[in-house]
Amino acid sequence: MKNFLKKSGWTDVLVSIVFAIIGIFMIVKTDSAVKIISYVLGAIFIAMGVVRVIDYFASKGKYDFYNYDLVYGIIAIVIGLVTIFCSGLIESMFRIIIACWIIYSGLIRLSLSFKLHTAQISMWNISLILSIIMILGGIYILFQSGALVVTIGVIMLVYSIIDLIESLIFVKYVDELL
Repeated sequence: MKNFLKKSGWTDVLVSIVFAIIGIFMIVKTDSAVKIISYVLGAIFIAMGVVRVIDYFASKGKYDFYNYDLVYGIIAIVIGLVTIFCSGLIESMFRIIIACWIIYSGLIRLSLSFKLHTAQISMWNISLILSIIMILGGIYILFQSGALVVTIGVIMLVYSIIDLIESLIFVKYVDELL
């Protein structure tokens, strides 16, 4: 269990680093960030869809519409095309998804800070403050419909730094929490 929790903590560290990179990219390349992200996500969905469709025909050799590979492949291709050609919609969805993720992470970190307090670990108050900042940042992104990509990038960068600190605290004290 301890190893699983430590691996989970290190996975959170990796996710935080990815969020930091995306945040920096959104700050530096404001005008093209959403389009590039949309194109990359669209290409990934299309590639996944094409692979599934090819797998379907290669392995089955017949038209079996109950096979999920074909349905999954077609849906993934359609999602990829929509993602590429509707980048404005993607920007709005991206803002909402990121906001919900940050709020969710903040709530999880808030719970962790109370567990740290119960375990009488002195870092609990820092964890509490950071989790509240995360929640407030997520709420700001969620309700600020005119939030610029730069603002989202800055908040994502701040979130990733806070989440990185929280994850390292968790990994350090995982033994005492069990």
